Amino acid sequence: MSDIGGGIGARAGTILAVDDEPDILIALEDLFEDTYRVLTASRPADALEILRAEPDIAVILSDQRMPGLTGDALLAEARAFHEAQAILLTGYADITAVIAALNRGGIVGYVTKPWDPGLLRGTVAQAYERHRLGRDLATERALLRGLLDHSIDAISFKDAEGRFVRLNARKAALLGRDLPACLGLREADLPEVKAQADASADEAAMRDGRVAEVLISEGPPGAEKWSQFTRVPIRDGGGAVSHLAVIERDVTEQKSLEARLRQSDKMQALGTLAGGIAHDFNNLLTAILGSLELAAPKVADQPRVQRLIENARGAAERGASLTKRLLSFSRAHDLQARATDVNALIEGMSELFTSSLGGLVSVRTDLAPSLSAAQVDPDQLELAVLNLCINARDAMPEGGRITIATRRMAINSDPEIADGAYLAIRVSDEGTGIPEEILRRVCEPFFTTKAVGQGTGLGLAMVFGLAQQSKGRLTIESEVGRGTSVELALPFAATTPVKDAEGEATVPAAARPARILVVDDDPEVRHVTASFLSGFGYDETEAGNGHAALDLLTRASFDLVVADLAMPGMSGVELASEVKARHPGLPVLILTGHAEAMKIPADLPVLAKPFRSADLATRVSAMLDPGRAA
Repeated sequence: MSDIGGGIGARAGTILAVDDEPDILIALEDLFEDTYRVLTASRPADALEILRAEPDIAVILSDQRMPGLTGDALLAEARAFHEAQAILLTGYADITAVIAALNRGGIVGYVTKPWDPGLLRGTVAQAYERHRLGRDLATERALLRGLLDHSIDAISFKDAEGRFVRLNARKAALLGRDLPACLGLREADLPEVKAQADASADEAAMRDGRVAEVLISEGPPGAEKWSQFTRVPIRDGGGAVSHLAVIERDVTEQKSLEARLRQSDKMQALGTLAGGIAHDFNNLLTAILGSLELAAPKVADQPRVQRLIENARGAAERGASLTKRLLSFSRAHDLQARATDVNALIEGMSELFTSSLGGLVSVRTDLAPSLSAAQVDPDQLELAVLNLCINARDAMPEGGRITIATRRMAINSDPEIADGAYLAIRVSDEGTGIPEEILRRVCEPFFTTKAVGQGTGLGLAMVFGLAQQSKGRLTIESEVGRGTSVELALPFAATTPVKDAEGEATVPAAARPARILVVDDDPEVRHVTASFLSGFGYDETEAGNGHAALDLLTRASFDLVVADLAMPGMSGVELASEVKARHPGLPVLILTGHAEAMKIPADLPVLAKPFRSADLATRVSAMLDPGRAA
C-alpha cells in the first residue's frame, strides 16, 4: 500500500503529486503546500483512486518511471475520466515518452529532474490557470445550453455577417427548419418577408452598436401576434462588434392583458361619468316634466298650446327613457331575470335604433307572433340586442340592412344547455363577415378588431355572458363577404310578464292636512316638488340644503321630509340619519336621479326622478297615513 498524504488547505486549489520515491513527494509537498492543497500517491493505482474520489483536482504532477504503470500511461488513463491538467516529471532518457504523450494530448508540459523550483512553480501555475479557464468555459457553455434549451423565448447568436452561430430550437421552429440546418444561414438569404425585415433590423443594431428593443405585430387586425425583439451587440477584445444576440419574446398575452386593463379602467370611468350625467339630466327632466304638468291646467282652454305642451312632455319622457337606459347600461349588477315579452321589447327599441345606429343602415324586424315570454333580465337583453346591432352596423361601413328575427326553436343533444324549447333572437347583417381565426375569439372579453377608440371589446362578451347566466346559448355564423348572424337562445318563462300600468294615473287627495319640508339644492326641482305638494293640499316649506333643513326643524314641526339624495355638504342619507336621531318618528322620502350614486339604507323610502305628480302623491299619502295605504 503506497503512502497517500495531503498538505494544509490552500486558497488556490488542489494538485496531485505521484512518484514512487517518498523523498520526491516530500520535496513536492514542501514546494507547493503554501499555494495549493497537495495530495500525494506513491503508486499509480492509488493515484487513480484519488482522482476518482476528488473531481476538483486541477493539476497532476507525475513521475514517468514507476513500477507497474509509466507516468504517460497513468495520465492517459486519468484523462479518460478526469479534467485535471497533467505534467510529467522525467529525466532526459524519457524524452521519447514525453514527446509521445505531448502528441497524444495527454499532457500539457513536462519538467526534467532535477527541477528548477521557479520553473516548476510556473509550469504548475500555468496548468492550474488553464484548468480554471476550462472549468469556467465549461460552466458558461452549460449555462448557455440550459438557457437555449429551456427558454420559451427564441434566442440566436449571429456573427458580423449575419450568419447563425448558435440558436435554440424555438428560433429554429420559427424559421421552419431543423436546428442543425440553421447554423451558417443568413436571414437575409431567406425568402420570407419577415426574415428580410429581421435581417435589416439586425444590421441596423450592429451598425448602431447599442442594445435595441422593438415591438412588432403580425396577423390580421384583432388577431395579431405581438413579439418583442431585443438585439444586443457583442464586442470583441478590440471593441468592434463581432456578434449579435437576438431575443424574440411572444408578448401577445401581455398586450392582451394591458388592453383589458385599459378598457376596464375606461369602462369604469365611463360608468361613473354616465351616472353623473344621468343624475344631472334627471334633475333637468324633473324640472321640465314637472313644469309642463303644472302649466297644462292653466292653458286647458288653448288646444294649440296644449298640443305644444304634450309634444314637449313626450320628448322629455323619451329623454327620461334614454337616461334610464344609460344608467342600466353603465351600472354593474346581478341579472334580474323575469318573464319578458321579447317582441314588445324589440318593438319598443325602434327609436333607440334610430338614434344609435345612424342613417346608413336600416333595421327590419321579423318577429314570430304569439311567442311566450322569455326568462331574462329585460334591461340586459335590451343592451345585448343593441350591442349586436351596433356590431352589425360596423360590419357594413357602406350601409345595409340589419334583420332582427325571433322564433321558437327546439334544442336537443347540446352539451351546454338542457334539451327543450327556447326563444331565439337572431340578428343578421349583410356585412364583411368574420374570418375563421377571429371568429374563435370574438367572445373573449376586451377582444376587438375595431380601431382604437371605436370599440371596447365587451359587446359580444356581454351577450355571451347573458346567454350563459340565463341558461341559454349564443351561436355565431359568418362567411367572409356574405355577412354574419348571431343567435341568442333563451329559455321560456313559467309565468306571464307583469305589464306596467297604462294611462294617466289618478292623483290621490291629501291623506290629511300635513306640513312637508322639501330639501333640494336645485331650485328648479325644489320648486316643482313643492308646487306638486301644494297642489295636493299640503303645506310645504323649502330648504336649499341639509343644514338649512335641520335649522328649520328646530324652529317648526313637520309631518314629512322630502329630500334630494345628492346634495353638497350633507347628502339626503346623512340628513335622514340626523332627522331620525333628533326627531324620532318623522318620516323621510328620498328623491334621486341616480340611486347608485351612494348606498341607501333598505328602510329608507326612495322615489326616482323624473317622477309624475301622481307618483309623488301616492308615496307621500302612503307615508303620512300607512294604515290607509295598507
